[in-house]
Amino acid sequence: MAGTDSSLGNYAARDPDVRLMLEVRDGSATAFEELMLRYQNRVMTVLEHLLGMHEQAEDLTQEVFLRVFRARKNYSPDAKFCTWLFTIVNNVAFNARRGRARRREVQPLSSSSGSTAVHGLDQLALAASGLMPTRQLDKAEMQDIVRLALEELNERQRLAVLLNKFEGLGYSDIGTVMGLSPQAVKSLLSRARESLRQILEPYLEHGNRPD
Repeated sequence: MAGTDSSLGNYAARDPDVRLMLEVRDGSATAFEELMLRYQNRVMTVLEHLLGMHEQAEDLTQEVFLRVFRARKNYSPDAKFCTWLFTIVNNVAFNARRGRARRREVQPLSSSSGSTAVHGLDQLALAASGLMPTRQLDKAEMQDIVRLALEELNERQRLAVLLNKFEGLGYSDIGTVMGLSPQAVKSLLSRARESLRQILEPYLEHGNRPD
């Protein structure tokens, strides 16, 4: 038990967001507002990448923080706060995808999101190069190409890349979020990076690389 208490204390000592969540657990509305300010846009960005719909991502971001608030009394700092938070995000996104899949069974879509992403990449490549194949892509064009490339990944690969690249989580933390071993996460990210390289390479001239 002493080792467990020490581990919990270590997370609270190292992670200021864990300390904020402990204040939320103790009833601090100010601490909850601060956590929302820190993470609201980050959560919405991940959800938008996972689900492809801005309005739905906004609604689900509210649901994520509602779940955080409801779970406050049982919160235990046995992981970094962002790891705990994005585990909730993953569960919310999974439920949203499952609900969407059920609706598609009733009214099938005429085309898949994957084919839409490929078409979008083709359009962007033509617009970006046109009659000037050596022109540098501007930042907005590059962001659109990367976004559409991410849509080509399967859902697990996409989440792993988002958590690793944009949230800076390591294999162990991503594994906690996704219910995978660190080695499985490493393999998942390796396949995702190779897929992204193959998708992006035809559209990128020398010097037009994502940050």
